[in-house]
Amino acid sequence: MHIRDLWTESLAGMLARPVRSALTTLGTVLGITTLVVTMGIAATAGNQIVGRFDELLATSVTVEVPQNNRQALVSWQAAAEVRRLRGVLSATALAQNEKSSNLVVTANNLLDPTRLSGQTLAVVAATPDLPATTRGKLLAGRFYDTGHNARGDRVVVLGEQAAGMLGITRLDHAPAVFVNDRAYTVIGIIGGLQREQILASAVLVPPALGPDFGLNNVTRVLIGTQLGAAELIARQAPLALSPNHTGELQVIAPPSPKRARDGAQDDVNGLFLILGLVSLIVGAVGIANVTLVTIMERVAEIGLRRALGAARRHIAAQFLLESSLIGLTGGVIGASLGTIAVVIVAALRQWTPVLDFRMALAAPAAGALVGLLAGLYPALRAARMEPVDALR
Repeated sequence: MHIRDLWTESLAGMLARPVRSALTTLGTVLGITTLVVTMGIAATAGNQIVGRFDELLATSVTVEVPQNNRQALVSWQAAAEVRRLRGVLSATALAQNEKSSNLVVTANNLLDPTRLSGQTLAVVAATPDLPATTRGKLLAGRFYDTGHNARGDRVVVLGEQAAGMLGITRLDHAPAVFVNDRAYTVIGIIGGLQREQILASAVLVPPALGPDFGLNNVTRVLIGTQLGAAELIARQAPLALSPNHTGELQVIAPPSPKRARDGAQDDVNGLFLILGLVSLIVGAVGIANVTLVTIMERVAEIGLRRALGAARRHIAAQFLLESSLIGLTGGVIGASLGTIAVVIVAALRQWTPVLDFRMALAAPAAGALVGLLAGLYPALRAARMEPVDALR
């Protein structure tokens, strides 16, 4: 049998009962559509997670400095050295200890200057570039600068929550807070400390005032980096901060966005891949069933072909090609519907669709393979028919 004749006969057999063929193809369509949608949505969701990956976490590096009674492992000026690294946007040195975390802070109540209100707050010494590193916003006044630190001015900046607890909302009358019975002028109130929420309830002082509260040495360095530079900076920061004690510094680096994306894709794939495979199995069973019924209805045709000289392989090839055509048709339609579904879902969610065209191109081949495997048993059964028995 010529290949052209084989193709014509198989196509005619598939189209002889279009409704039955369409319903048979539907199972493969559902399976392939589910697979394409699963892979597309997984890739799109993973990409979206990377796009929405917590940028603050992905660009934050923290260096914990252990306290050495013999010497300071990191100096207050070391943060400036870190800022020289390529990819670093800002760096801030902080000092805080257990003693400074529970100090009684009192303030003049603006409504009644004779009355003092007291709260137990943390006092933290920080370099002047803290707002840039923590992405804080000054709600009132200003942040202290290098001039305040160099002169040792007795000024403080309150976190938003600390200011509320002390009843300080305005700075036009230069309110003061009292710590250890010493007055410090409040020059600013800072909020929106996205990277260090704990500082919202703290009293921030320049490093020059740190010794007043037992804050002599740096305990932590916060580093803000460009997106994608955090891992490199995490390796370089200890050397820039303290070349002779790099092994003693503990660096906390953000997790990789790529791992988050891959994890999201794996999770989504794991949830929906089974559904797609089940749909494909259902489609394969449908193709096998309909092909078997078709063979039973066409026994006389098979006997006539065998009597006219058709070999067993010709009969098997004809029915295998018919089932493969049904699977191929389902694969093409399923891949098209799946791709359209991914684009629609991404558009509704305002995501950027991520489509793997290799999957879309492989889907028709997968459909054809499912049809081929599904039609294998019916085709072999048709090929084993004897001409005399079939014609009888």
